[in-house]
Amino acid sequence: MPLVTTKEMFKKAYEGRYAVGAFNVNNMEIVQGITEAAKELNSPLILQVSAGARKYANHTYLMKLVEAAVAETGLQIALHLDHGADFEICKSCIDGGFTSVMIDGSHHSYDDNIALTKKVVEYAHAHGATVEGELGQLAGIEDDVNVSAEDASYTKPEQVEDFVTRTGVDSLAIAIGTSHGAYKFKPGHKAELRFDILEEVERRLPEFPIVLHGASSVAPEFVETINKYGGKMPDAVGIPEEMLRKAANMAVCKINIDSDLRLAMTAAVRKHFAENPGDFDPRAYLAPARDAIKNMVKHKITDVLGCENKL
Repeated sequence: MPLVTTKEMFKKAYEGRYAVGAFNVNNMEIVQGITEAAKELNSPLILQVSAGARKYANHTYLMKLVEAAVAETGLQIALHLDHGADFEICKSCIDGGFTSVMIDGSHHSYDDNIALTKKVVEYAHAHGATVEGELGQLAGIEDDVNVSAEDASYTKPEQVEDFVTRTGVDSLAIAIGTSHGAYKFKPGHKAELRFDILEEVERRLPEFPIVLHGASSVAPEFVETINKYGGKMPDAVGIPEEMLRKAANMAVCKINIDSDLRLAMTAAVRKHFAENPGDFDPRAYLAPARDAIKNMVKHKITDVLGCENKL
């Protein structure tokens, strides 16, 4: 089975009132943990790659890992570029086999965002790929994304219909209170979603798929485990899972998860070394890390996204 686009995936998600998980991947164990979980739960799946992950792991290696996952599981998997900064990286990913790309023009002026997004859409659609655009900016730091709290801004609902019409995007990422990785650890940060904005966006864009970035919940047990075994992580405030489930029952069809993957993996590795200080076999400490990712993804699919048995 070849890789799929997000088009039919999102249509089913909107009608079924659930969301598809978009999980960031960096290496083999992460790909395996995510796809094994989705396979066991018969779930649709988006694997996404940031510019930083692409630099780290190499485009070709990542493609082959995802192709292997498709062959091994038979899942319907979309391969998505997360936070494409310009036309060139979007084009490179599309040419290299990605079925979906995000062009993040949210840091540009409104008109420049439209012009850039439209350019990517025209190229992507001509090559059978789908495009996610963005309106509004999330605070936080994650790979190549760095937005201060002062520069963050909520999406303006009055702009969404014009933006989608003029660009032709297939889905839209909006800012309603989620935040990228590092901001979750900012003192005084309080996670709260603006459902009033989401409701107004859905009213103006009926049956159109909406995306949430920065939607990891940051389970306290991961942070506690990391700190217990030598880490120095402050308390973090992620997005409460009941809020994400409510969003998935509205117009949100794609929820991005990255920080939770990193925390689950790191907690498992730190615990292994604390209990086995002399171990130097990568298989010994990466196996429990893979299992931790798998268990976390299964929880997200069943209890947060609601996309179990939706293939």
